[in-house]
Amino acid sequence: MAGAELDWAVRRPHPALHALVSRYIGYRQDGVLLEVHRGLPSQHVTLIISLEAPIRLLGMPGSDQRPARCQGFVGGLHTGPALIAQDRVQAGIHLEVSPLGVRTLLGVSASELSGRVLDLADLPHAELVELPERLVNAPSWASRFEILDQVLLRRAAHAATYHPPGEVRWAWREILRAGGTVPVTRLAAEVGWSRRHFSEQFARELGLAPKQAARVVRFGRAAELLRRLPPGGLAEVALVCGYFDQAHLTNEWRALAGCSPGTWIAEELPFLQDGEVSTGAG
Repeated sequence: MAGAELDWAVRRPHPALHALVSRYIGYRQDGVLLEVHRGLPSQHVTLIISLEAPIRLLGMPGSDQRPARCQGFVGGLHTGPALIAQDRVQAGIHLEVSPLGVRTLLGVSASELSGRVLDLADLPHAELVELPERLVNAPSWASRFEILDQVLLRRAAHAATYHPPGEVRWAWREILRAGGTVPVTRLAAEVGWSRRHFSEQFARELGLAPKQAARVVRFGRAAELLRRLPPGGLAEVALVCGYFDQAHLTNEWRALAGCSPGTWIAEELPFLQDGEVSTGAG
């Protein structure tokens, strides 16, 4: 990527939105050579708005969704790579949305989005549909982030009151806290539900069964460590993240990323800035 130019801006949203959105990430890249980007599975529902040409989605894993072009999209939790075509010049804003906050902010559920993407133009709220144009015309990252705060705060204030079951919210926090290594049977026992009922209720809210959600969270932790590969290399990443061994880590990467860790490091890592871009679809 010699000679490529990168511009990044990262900010936490307004404090009133912290339970719903983790980060705003602005990016501008000139000189991108990788033609197809793998959007990796992530613990976040991903909202991406392009400030340049429309995004060209080539495919979602395990989905019959056709290729699409859109100025902005929201992508649900998924267990394989989302394939996105890349232009030499790219710019946009990436939002990391909590799957438990999707219904409040966007008017759709995380389960509706599971393994799929939805064009922002198809969302039920005009302010969200108009976001791409407003953000393209804004003069700076700070002003774009301010627009996002204003729009999302209004959405949160006017959304119909909805609270996911407390048992599901607790279980999701435990999965995140444990880096995806907590047994599903223990979670079900802690909330006093059968494993089957627990899995059904969890999937209804997040779009993935708890075992798959934990798998994605553990994968995401490994992806973050790979961005700054520790001295012990892949073997240390596997140990820290709770995989049986390096071979187990590699097999999970092939299943969830569509390539080995080494291939991802060689192809994608040069285009990421200090781990600031999350592992979501985009």
